[in-house]
Amino acid sequence: MCIIYSGQVQGVGFRYTTKAVAAGFEVAGTVRNLPDGRVELVAEGAPAELEAFRTAIRDAGLSGLIRDEKATWSDAQNELHGFEIVR
Repeated sequence: MCIIYSGQVQGVGFRYTTKAVAAGFEVAGTVRNLPDGRVELVAEGAPAELEAFRTAIRDAGLSGLIRDEKATWSDAQNELHGFEIVR
């Protein structure tokens, strides 16, 4: 799953909150700021776990910062381990 978040998502702890939320789920992935002010989340896991993770990100107090959320789905590559903030 790849989600691009737009809105007031940089400089507000979005990546750190996302990483903290990920600890409660069986997902692996990365979250990073994009040069245009958006944030990219890439995660692998079971589809139901990924959907629950996606919902939990909004429920962690980030929903008010997100203006738009575009998700794309593809087959897992099994190349991700743990959950990291990419700089």
